[in-house]
This record gives sequence, C-alpha cells and structure tokens, in this order.
Amino acid sequence: MVRLLGPQDRLLTTIERQFPLVTVLARGNDITLRGDADQVDAARRLVEELLLMVRNGQDLTPVEVNTSARILENDRAASPAELLSQAILTARGKSVRPKTTGQKEYVDAIDENTIVFGIGPAGTGKTYLAMAKAVQALQRKEVERIILTRPAVEAGERLGYLPGTLTDKIDPYLRPLYDALNEMMDPEIVPKLLAAGTIEVAPLAYMRGRTLNNSFIVLDEAQNTTPEQMKMFLTRLGFGSKMVVTGDITQVDLPTGTSGLQVVTRILDRIDDIHFATLTSADVVRHTLVGAIVDAYTKYDQIQMARRENAGHGPEFGSERDRRYNRGKR
Repeated sequence: MVRLLGPQDRLLTTIERQFPLVTVLARGNDITLRGDADQVDAARRLVEELLLMVRNGQDLTPVEVNTSARILENDRAASPAELLSQAILTARGKSVRPKTTGQKEYVDAIDENTIVFGIGPAGTGKTYLAMAKAVQALQRKEVERIILTRPAVEAGERLGYLPGTLTDKIDPYLRPLYDALNEMMDPEIVPKLLAAGTIEVAPLAYMRGRTLNNSFIVLDEAQNTTPEQMKMFLTRLGFGSKMVVTGDITQVDLPTGTSGLQVVTRILDRIDDIHFATLTSADVVRHTLVGAIVDAYTKYDQIQMARRENAGHGPEFGSERDRRYNRGKR
C-alpha cells in the first residue's frame, strides 16, 4: 500500500486530482472509491493498473499516475502496466524505462530504425533514453562501441578563452553526456571504457572524415548544428551502426543561420529506415512545472511567429534571403 500510494499518500492526492468527482479512502490494505459512477469506474481501472506496476517491481511517481490515467482515458482497452513496464536496463539498483506513451514509441522507433530523430522540449528524456539504448546495445554486444557527440555551442553566453588542454576546453560542453553515462554504468568502469575507446565522447567537429561502423552514435543538442554539420554527421553512418539525433528546436543557441535540425525534418521525412519521433509537454518527466513552462513558451512562440509572418518577416528561423523575399512579396 505504501508503494502504491507513495510517502504521505502523495500518489493518492495525484489520483484524486485526476478524478475530482471521486473521494478516495485508504484504510489498511483497502481502498474505497465513492462518487460519480463513471469517474469511480475510471479510477478503479487506474488503481488496478497501478497495482500491476507495483507488483512488477516498478516504482511509481506522479508521472506514471498521470500518464496511466491519460492512456486509459484515450483507450479503455489499453494496459498502462504493459505499455510502461519495459525496462531498458537496470543500473545501480535503478531501472531505466519509458514513462510515457510518447517515450515508449520513441524507444520502439530506436529498435526498429537505423536513424531516429528525437525532437521535443526539455525534460522529455530524449537524450537519457537514447543513452540507455546505447548502453543496452553495448551490453548485448549488438555494437562494438558507443560514440556520443554534441556541438560545442554555449547557451547564449560567450565564455571567451578557456584555459587548459584541448580536453579541458571541450569537457564543459560534454559534461551532460558524462553525467548520464555515470548514472547508467558503474563509475569505475566508465573511465576504462573511455580509455579503451569502447566509449567515445567528442565534439561534433571531430566527426569530419570518419566512417563509423558497428557503433551506436548519439548526437545531442542537434538544434545547435548548422545544416552543413547535420549533413556531415549523418553521412558518417557505417555498416552495423545505429544513430539517434536529439534536440529541441525551440532552444536554438546558434548566433546566426538556420538550425540543421529544422532543415533535416523537411529533407529526410519520407526516407525509409529514418524515423522522426516528436515528444511534447505531455512526455516531460521532470518537475510538473516544466511541462507548464514548455506549454506557456510554445503558446508565446506561436503568437510571436504569427505576428512576424503578418508583418512580412517570415518564419523566425528562415534565412535572410527568405525574409527579403517575403517582404518583397508583401
């Protein structure tokens, strides 16, 4: 019961928020639902699914409760316990698994396609799940090495000259990838794999001229690539390899020019074995406020883009040539 309802009955409160016309009473090992008949029936179905998750050894959070309720609302025949029970790997006593329907579809797409683009806002698990799939593929000996890369672009600040060796200069940009690795593998093993070249973490600029065979390659923060960099990266694909490209097209830090991630969605969207997985605020698994922040910014950006187009400036990420054309056409 404690695992089902959470500390201080936190998950019980989450269930009550999902069904405002239902009163949930917990006494010992009994749960009583009272209120509107339809909502009581839906709440009962949700509690049954949550019980199945607990019995399968899954730790529940408000994310699982809200996601399960949303799945059942959209399809009463669906089973959230079955959809969300797939553990990618277990590391340091913690299971890494998709927590929303969108994340489950993203993970399945990685299994079924050679190149997958994971596009969505912050907190949707794009990079974390891609890293988990990479570690899983290495453990299963499906690939011989993992290559993690990202463009060395600062988030709106220009830090100027950085002291130290070349490794010291680029490490701050790659730190999020090292952090994820240490969460999913024994921290004592990671340095050995890095030293042996089994795992490689490098800036995108180092990919030029390489052919990457039998590798699981993850490009993170792809919204900060130029169209030329994106083309260069994708053409590194070798035999027996798999690529995952992740990014958030609403957080572009490029000082000038167009995001390569935005361009590639228009160029490769109809090619077999390439899949574009779009995650939304409904897939955010960080603090609940993150989803609300994402929605608020999305609404604001849509209003601003509509104003720009009405003023003849064209899309925000269009080229200067496109903007001049739109102004002349107007």
